[in-house]
Amino acid sequence: MEDLKERLLPPKPPSAINRRDVLGLKKRGQGLRSWISVDAATGDSQVIEVDKFTMMRRCDLPARDLRLLDPLFVYPSTVLGREKAIVVNLEQIRCIITSDEVLLLNSLDNYVLQYVVELQRRLKAAGDGDSCRSESSDFDRPKGGRKFGGVFGCTLPDHLPFEFKALEVALEAACTSLDTQAAELEIEAYPLLDELTSKISTSELERARRLKSRLVALTRRVQKVRDEIEQLMDDDGDMAEMYLTEKKRRMESLFYGGDQSLAEHKSTKRIQSVSAPISPVSSPPPTDRRFDRNLSLARSRHVESTSSSSESATENIAELEMLLEAYFIVTDNTLNKLTTLKEYIDDTEDFINIQLDNVRNQLIQFELLLTTATFVVTIFGVVAGVFGMNFNISLFKSPTAFKCVLLITGVAGAILFSSFLWFFKHKRLMPL
Repeated sequence: MEDLKERLLPPKPPSAINRRDVLGLKKRGQGLRSWISVDAATGDSQVIEVDKFTMMRRCDLPARDLRLLDPLFVYPSTVLGREKAIVVNLEQIRCIITSDEVLLLNSLDNYVLQYVVELQRRLKAAGDGDSCRSESSDFDRPKGGRKFGGVFGCTLPDHLPFEFKALEVALEAACTSLDTQAAELEIEAYPLLDELTSKISTSELERARRLKSRLVALTRRVQKVRDEIEQLMDDDGDMAEMYLTEKKRRMESLFYGGDQSLAEHKSTKRIQSVSAPISPVSSPPPTDRRFDRNLSLARSRHVESTSSSSESATENIAELEMLLEAYFIVTDNTLNKLTTLKEYIDDTEDFINIQLDNVRNQLIQFELLLTTATFVVTIFGVVAGVFGMNFNISLFKSPTAFKCVLLITGVAGAILFSSFLWFFKHKRLMPL
């Protein structure tokens, strides 16, 4: 990995760095950008520096599609099928896939370097599989498997076009990244939530809040990738647009076929002009009539081939649909895990709220008891205030008067407090 990083990202001299700093002061979009190009035939990678407009002409893309790959902006995950390229923006993988090469924004991100290494490995494995296929053509291939372990020790990969291999590696990198983040979040969240159910503290609640924020952000990203794959699967036209190799082969066959017909027609006209005598009747020669008939027949065949190719394209999108469906299941599984974790967090929040409500209710009950006891004790203060007035009565001269007043007041207070408790129990305000 380090060797690949040094090869793809060579250190630049100070003069080049200063020049880039000066270019950074110009208007955005006019400077050169570094791209990693992976060749479809050999799997070799090289670093190229092109500007935005050169890339637009090279891949036949509008400016808004290249804006999706701009690292200065944050765009949701998107996969767009165009006439000559596929624009992929999946998490850290931002690339342009054509029938001949893959162009990635040059970055120090490990995911980009891993993408290049994995794509090169698969392209070389496909080349080795083609060399082994000629030797093992007499053996039957087992059905239902992606790999075939032949007697020559060769592994035969799927016969997918180059653009689908590159797209598969990008989908695999994005799904693996999201699933890894979801697994790390689960490992960190479940012990914390179990601890919160037994002991509630401010620090643990703060950690749970941060985890929930990360969970919501990750869920949105996974949901966007899942929706993008589902949208592609639901639209047969978009999937048919992604067959870049097939469209290129078809255009080349039409182009070379047209050139060959034109050359034959010119040679026929030249022979006729030399050998045929001049006829006084202006009638088209038989070669022209034959050429017109062949041309009309070719046009009709072209129309039929176009209709049949569209029908075959609709039938052939099954392999792309199966590819997308596999990663749709992966993202759906990741989304289900995140949804389960979110439900577990919500259940923990409900449990904590129930515990807090229970404690709050106990405090309210205790406060009610204290208020009732204070009211009963206030009766003694009222009696003491009454007997503290400056007047003379015969009760003050009795030696047992104080004890009688104290006893009567205490019994009245106890009866009043018991009455309050019975009322609270009757109204179910307190579990007594």
